[in-house]
Amino acid sequence: MRRILSLALVSALAAATAACGGRQNTASTDAGGSVTCEVAQAARVGIATGNATGVYFALGNAFAEQVNSTGKNVQATASETGASVQNIQQLVAGTYDVAFSLADTAADAVNGTGSFTAKQPVAALTRIHTNYTQVIVRKAAGIKDVAGMKGKRVSTGSPKSGTEVIATRVLAAAGLKPDTDVQAQKLDLTKTVDGIKDGTVDALFWSGGLPTPGITDLLTTSADQVEFLDITPLLPEMQKINEVYQEGVIPAATYKTPADVKTIVVPNFLLVRDNLDPNVACVLTKALFDRKPQLEQANAAAKEINLQTARKTGPVAVHRGAAKALDDLGAPK
Repeated sequence: MRRILSLALVSALAAATAACGGRQNTASTDAGGSVTCEVAQAARVGIATGNATGVYFALGNAFAEQVNSTGKNVQATASETGASVQNIQQLVAGTYDVAFSLADTAADAVNGTGSFTAKQPVAALTRIHTNYTQVIVRKAAGIKDVAGMKGKRVSTGSPKSGTEVIATRVLAAAGLKPDTDVQAQKLDLTKTVDGIKDGTVDALFWSGGLPTPGITDLLTTSADQVEFLDITPLLPEMQKINEVYQEGVIPAATYKTPADVKTIVVPNFLLVRDNLDPNVACVLTKALFDRKPQLEQANAAAKEINLQTARKTGPVAVHRGAAKALDDLGAPK
């Protein structure tokens, strides 16, 4: 009986680890040779996404589901994570095989700058949707611009997230010291939204696609108590750090705001290790574009995924397996 129980426990733990996208992945490494987009031996891949109420999580789970339905011998599992920085660290460590990441964090990774002390061996499958820097404040806090966050309780996102990277850079661009001038709350989006609602958080930063479910929740339940900030006056300072930062607009229809909101945007990439089996990379990339309508049903941000911008992942190189897929799909070079 003890032996049976022990075996059952081991099986349960193994299943739990696989479900969490841990080190149960079996995708092989690049052995050289031509790319056929045929995976001979079954491969299991883990996808690192982001906060549970964010776009990464919604799209990552939908993407895993579509990969699993291709019949191409690749099975995927998506997991909730802290997002970009953590995703890349765990991608390189082998915990995951695919990672959602902001372009600025990905650039830091391949250059060995920012949160990374050495160049990271990652490549891109493709460029995907755009992230919008969504800065929201409680009206009662009296914050009219980023500089006005001094001394306030500000959620800068989950630790090791792309949101945290952008939040600290925006605060610095406004002349604030992120570590001392604000009461930084390093919270995931769910806890951040709860904090805004109950008054324990004065302002939030969120970098995500449109619409982000957690932000939709906040604007649906508390629209009269909060407002967006226009942070585009800080764009010139942000572009000194990375030219990838651009001006964008959150349409009023997205969250039913009184007017459009100008903000700073940055694209997203799907990353893999640079030595991932190119045939697996090819299958994953084709699945993304072939099943785009299904991804759009999961979140409207997927509508931005397109072949015209697929290769625009600089300074991150496109993985050679993904390049084969994009060639077959007719993506411009």
